[in-house]
Amino acid sequence: MKIERFEDIIAWQKAKVLSIKVYTLFKQNKDFSFKDQIQRASVSVMNNIAEGFERKGHKEFKYFLFIAKGSCGEVRSMLILANELKMLPNSDFEELYQASEEISKILSGLIKSL
Repeated sequence: MKIERFEDIIAWQKAKVLSIKVYTLFKQNKDFSFKDQIQRASVSVMNNIAEGFERKGHKEFKYFLFIAKGSCGEVRSMLILANELKMLPNSDFEELYQASEEISKILSGLIKSL
């Protein structure tokens, strides 16, 4: 199956859901620099998938997928910190952490396929 639009990419769809959850969970957080960083990192995952896809070349797409994967790792790192600082319930941490791990694995598979 040929992907016609970046919106059809599973990793992008899951990254969008992750971003929405990150924005929702940290909406009331008063540590504005932390909130800004984790929100920007989560959005970076989906936006780099989209930007790379729109470039239309496998080499460039792969480059942007690596950036998205790095941003996904940044989200996980910040989630660990948020969890240790008791910024979010453990159940939310587990859900978001697993989602970001899954997105990273999907991105790895996509990178290998190119």
